[in-house]
Amino acid sequence: MTEGQVTIKNLKINYKTFGNGERSVLILHGWRSQSDRWQKIAELLATPSVQGSDGPMEKGVTVIIPDLPGFGKSQEPESAWSIDNYVEWLNEFIEKVPSVHQPFYLLGHSFGGTFAAKFAIKYNQKVEKLFLVAASCIRLKTPSKKIIYNISRVIKIFYFFPHYEVFRKYFYRFILRKSDYLYTSGIMKEVYLKVIADDLSQKLGFLKVPTVIIWGDKDDMTPIEHAKIAHEKIRNSKLIIIPGAGHNLHSNNQEILAEKVLENI
Repeated sequence: MTEGQVTIKNLKINYKTFGNGERSVLILHGWRSQSDRWQKIAELLATPSVQGSDGPMEKGVTVIIPDLPGFGKSQEPESAWSIDNYVEWLNEFIEKVPSVHQPFYLLGHSFGGTFAAKFAIKYNQKVEKLFLVAASCIRLKTPSKKIIYNISRVIKIFYFFPHYEVFRKYFYRFILRKSDYLYTSGIMKEVYLKVIADDLSQKLGFLKVPTVIIWGDKDDMTPIEHAKIAHEKIRNSKLIIIPGAGHNLHSNNQEILAEKVLENI
């Protein structure tokens, strides 16, 4: 494993590279994550013990995992980025990092899967195959979600009130509960609100890149129903459901996740 840095859009970006195969796999981690948490998966992909679709994977692949802007050792954006900003950031990243051989295999988990899908729609010629792992592409705008989103924006207005921080933490811990907003600070709070407002339900049909959708049937963050919706909308897609697995496949189901990826390379 080697670790490097590159400047993209005036931000210092940290990334890790594993293996030296001729084919490249670029991994985009989820929200509140970083490249370190995908190291085991990268090692399994770079030195595989399973068959690939074209035969024995003797040399494995080159795996590149950046700390996405705002996470890990990479700098935060200076303004509130949208998913589209991350897409353009990724396009510049792959041009500046020599170990990314195009076309490449693109894997996105959760939040990383959202802009991996958007990237593949816009820059389909650069992606050999797309892997959506528990990707947060479907953000159905239910009445309860709209209320929560609007309340979160209103709460910010009262930052100068006494005991504001106590009230804010109580609201997010006991009302939103699983929301990552509570654990986000600075400009990334604004980024988070933009990210969760981006629903790809009506855009997945424009994906022309061969896509492998990998999901755990016990995922309580991105329900299995979302995987089925994505599978229906993406014509050239394959759905792989891992029984008993939750949202964090890269942490709790490392061997089987790596195996499913390699089987489809």
